[in-house]
Amino acid sequence: MTTLKTMMAALLAGSLVATAGGLAYAKTDGSFAFDPAQMQQRLEKRVDRALTGTDATAEQKKKIADILGATFKDMKPLHDQRIENRKAMADAMQAATIDPAKIEALRAERMKIADESSKRFTKALTDAGNVLTAQQRQAFFKNWSERQHHGRRG
Repeated sequence: MTTLKTMMAALLAGSLVATAGGLAYAKTDGSFAFDPAQMQQRLEKRVDRALTGTDATAEQKKKIADILGATFKDMKPLHDQRIENRKAMADAMQAATIDPAKIEALRAERMKIADESSKRFTKALTDAGNVLTAQQRQAFFKNWSERQHHGRRG
């Protein structure tokens, strides 16, 4: 049975992956690039910070960073498909005549891409979670939560 605590932990892990991935893809001009080496370095730093104060070994940290790195590499084509879908939807909505069938097909494709992304991301979370003990996972999410919300007013 999924508990609220488990769901929150998954959401926090998701923010880790999203942040690390965004940093790996983003360039200062607002466009996107994929630099696997830079992404891997950033992931390793984020994982290390999130596991600070735990008894997680360097091997565990490396495994988690590798899992997340492979996930981003796998999800790069899905990212590109989302961009193309967004452009196609904008073109369809700005056309002289709106084609409801085309718009529906684009919407369905967007949902298919989102589902594929969700499945891949969920697998990564499960794989990464299996690298850590229950105590390490709890400490990781506590540390991550504190780092994410530090300085924010609630």
